[in-house]
Amino acid sequence: MISRNAKILAAAGAAVILTGGAVGAAQLDKSVNLSVDGTASTAHVFGSTVADVLDSQGIVVKPGDVVVPAASAPISDGDTITVKYARLLTLTVDGKTRQLRTTETTVDGALLALGLRGEGARLSVSRSETIGRQGLTLTVVTPKAVTVNADGKKTTKTIAAATVGEALTQLGVHVGKADKVNPPLTTVLTSGSTVTVQRVATQDKSVAQQIAFGTTKQSSGDLYRDETKVSRPGVAGVRTVTVRTTVVDGKVVSTKEVASTVTKAPVDQIVLVGTKPRPAPAPAPQPVSAPAPSTSGSTAGLDLSRAAMWDSIAQCESTGNWHINTGNGYYGGLQFLTSTWLGYGGGQFAPRADLASREQQITVANRVYADNGVSQWQCKP
Repeated sequence: MISRNAKILAAAGAAVILTGGAVGAAQLDKSVNLSVDGTASTAHVFGSTVADVLDSQGIVVKPGDVVVPAASAPISDGDTITVKYARLLTLTVDGKTRQLRTTETTVDGALLALGLRGEGARLSVSRSETIGRQGLTLTVVTPKAVTVNADGKKTTKTIAAATVGEALTQLGVHVGKADKVNPPLTTVLTSGSTVTVQRVATQDKSVAQQIAFGTTKQSSGDLYRDETKVSRPGVAGVRTVTVRTTVVDGKVVSTKEVASTVTKAPVDQIVLVGTKPRPAPAPAPQPVSAPAPSTSGSTAGLDLSRAAMWDSIAQCESTGNWHINTGNGYYGGLQFLTSTWLGYGGGQFAPRADLASREQQITVANRVYADNGVSQWQCKP
């Protein structure tokens, strides 16, 4: 059995333990002020360090976040703990991109923290835009001085443009599809750039050009080997050519052919080439003292046989004109080649058939007939 004194001592000891526990709990319970990304609150926590406070409030910090005082620092009742979360900012300034972390919660604050005041700059979002914890992509185009030469005018102005094309648009300079821009429209604009715009215009014109005809040779057994005759005259063709003239700033710089279409095909000339061997020339007749054919109507010594046949052939060959000379190489009513005329003794009458009389031409024709019949002539009796 426990004695009364023992019970008194046990009760006293329990009281001491309870009192000590209450004092310890009071010392661990602290009231602290919290500021998380600018939002203020108060928290009662049991702990001794800043980390204990963050854990109790479910605040998770990551690398780059700012905690003041540090997570390992001890806390006292009434302390203030500040937490600023770091945000990923993808920043592009005049075409150059970089990624960085910032604890600023607005675009304006982030630019100031980075030393980018940006007066006159063009931003992809408002300066008051909030930067959430998921981060933000921001494009900044700074003002630049640019000189533009176009349409005979020189303009210098400071504008917030990222490329040459944007600069021309802001300055109201229209660029046509054929115009030339130096440097090109997609070039990143830098301060002090000079941009030149050349106005390019083209004009197409159709021009008709002649196409020369060719010559085709065909063998003919009706002609002697040293004879040729045009069977079909050639006809020139026509080609329609499109010529393009390029004008730059009012001056012609080039003219070139850009299209060609044959609108009329040429027709080849056909030339007959003789294949018939020429007979040996008849022996030269002995000189006779006949009167000149041009002054005498005598037919002595002439062969006028088949005269009616030759008249018919002459009517077909030369419309019956015994002294015709058209310049085509064939002469007289029966259209003799000079070589044939002389080969069959026509030289005793005249140097060419057209200079001889009808009777003399018939006489020479009868000599040809004796060798070859009428194969020499296109027209048949």
